[in-house]
Amino acid sequence: MPNDFISRLARIRPVDASLIPAGQAHLDDLTKPKGSLGRLEELALRLYLIANGGKPAPDPAIFFVCAGDHGVADEGVSVFPQAVTRQMVMNFLNGGAGINVLARQAGADLKVVDAGCAGGDFPEHPMLVRAKVGPGTANMAKGPAMTREQCLEALNAGFDLADRAKAEGFATVGTGDMGIANTTPSTALYCAYLGLDPAEATGPGTGLDASGVDRKVRVIRQSLEVNAAAVASGDALEILSALGGYEIACLAGLILGGAANRQAVLVDGFISGAALVAAWKFNPAVMDYVFFSHASAEPGHKAAMDRVSASPLLHLGLRLGEGTGGALALLLLRAGAAVFNEMATFSSAGVSQG
Repeated sequence: MPNDFISRLARIRPVDASLIPAGQAHLDDLTKPKGSLGRLEELALRLYLIANGGKPAPDPAIFFVCAGDHGVADEGVSVFPQAVTRQMVMNFLNGGAGINVLARQAGADLKVVDAGCAGGDFPEHPMLVRAKVGPGTANMAKGPAMTREQCLEALNAGFDLADRAKAEGFATVGTGDMGIANTTPSTALYCAYLGLDPAEATGPGTGLDASGVDRKVRVIRQSLEVNAAAVASGDALEILSALGGYEIACLAGLILGGAANRQAVLVDGFISGAALVAAWKFNPAVMDYVFFSHASAEPGHKAAMDRVSASPLLHLGLRLGEGTGGALALLLLRAGAAVFNEMATFSSAGVSQG
């Protein structure tokens, strides 16, 4: 890997585990039975560690919906035509998509990133970030989806998003995706990185019927076989280049950059999860900064989360992507931080401990 990317990875440091006793002691001194606020206490402690012993503070937050097209769409792995990627980007910019609604509800900022959509540049818009590496990837069922250079460009674009968000004062970054057929490369990445079986990991995506899912499994198997050398290498960059997408690589870079900047990173569902696994393979310390927002309804997501010992916060049957689960989970981060920062302690409230 180029030295500049290696130096960016080197910025990622694990949180200071020696701070855990002090943070836990504070939580245990709050006016409640120990552990009675369940996972909110876990979130509070993790945010305290990300803040390096300071006040947990997940706000302000910003979500990035990274968009890209995929050559593997030619294999008939989606019920929607590829043109929908571009149409949905315009829908995001016009404020009409699910993530627009939920980001507004959560009081979070939102940007839409053209990481690799087919066609030319989108019209200028305050929400739009132009980071196009190419007009869609190659067909991974016939060879590598990207060159190493293209993949690195997308990774660095994601790092840049996190750095820009940090410079603008955002404490939390959230991942979102848009790309017709992108559950197919995501599933292939889960299989390559984590050893999952395509037959068990592959789901309907945007609504394939049983025969469509069978075809998708065959395409994923073919992609793994065609790119067998990259898979066998075990190299994070080789695998992501062969089987990923511009938006997936951009999201992986965003996750890595958020961790490097000590930002909380809200990872959305199936596609963002694949980007997270790629980021984890580049630097395992990213896990200290990542919050898994929700359990996707895609069947391979649970198996993948089990392999990385992750426990998603919400189980709502979501499978839209876009960052919608992350926008909902942001409210839980805020609740955990408020518990840590605002609840009285036994001594300050004059309440007897049990």
